[in-house]
This record gives sequence, C-alpha cells and structure tokens, in this order.
Amino acid sequence: MGARAPVCLIVDDEQVDCMMMRRILTTQHPPPVVRTASTLAEARRHLADEPVSLLFLDNMLPDGVGADFLSELSDRAEWRQVPVVMVSDWPSPFMYAKARAANVLAIWSKEDFTAERVRRLVRNHARLH
Repeated sequence: MGARAPVCLIVDDEQVDCMMMRRILTTQHPPPVVRTASTLAEARRHLADEPVSLLFLDNMLPDGVGADFLSELSDRAEWRQVPVVMVSDWPSPFMYAKARAANVLAIWSKEDFTAERVRRLVRNHARLH
C-alpha cells in the first residue's frame, strides 16, 4: 500500500477564495485531499480529526486572527509540525512578525496562490501520512 495523499487544509471565510485555492490544489499531480474551514473552530476540528500535511491560513477570520492561531499550533505537539502558509490580502507588519516567530513557510497574497507556487510547496513541504 502506497503513501496516502497529502491533506491540505484551507482556512478562509471567503468562499470565492476557498474555491480558487481548492481548484488550484486539485490540479496538482497527484492531487492532495483538500479540506476547507471558514473559522478557526472548524480548523481545530479538522486538525483534530486527521493529520494535515499543509495548512493555508487566512489572517482575518470571523472568530479570530490567523497570526494569533499560530501560537496555538506551536503549543500543541500534534500540530506544531504542520507546515503553514499565511494567505492574506492585507498582510501587516504584526502578521509578518508573528509568522517569522512561528516558522511559517511563506506569506502569500491571494494573487500569489498560483499553480506553480503551490506545486513547489506541496512537493517540498507537504508531510505525507
């Protein structure tokens, strides 16, 4: 039996952005399993339910700030190794500082979320389970 496909979790409350990111992720070969969450509470449930290989995290969410969620990820042994990419249209110096402290892989704007960038990221950083 081969390795399971990586599970990519998109945490973004904008459905149009989720659909765009899902579409790009599913063009990868082999395609990862894509899960979406529109709140941090939903993200926590996904993280608790199955191993996540790569997390795409928006900063401004209805129930909190993605940059603040990074410290929660690093505080939990089972989540601290999950590679994270912050995807935000409004990156702030505060977000960059929190991301640097949490060893976030990258901070992208939504426009940076391209098939080639995602392909390199999945190939190089997605943990297979």
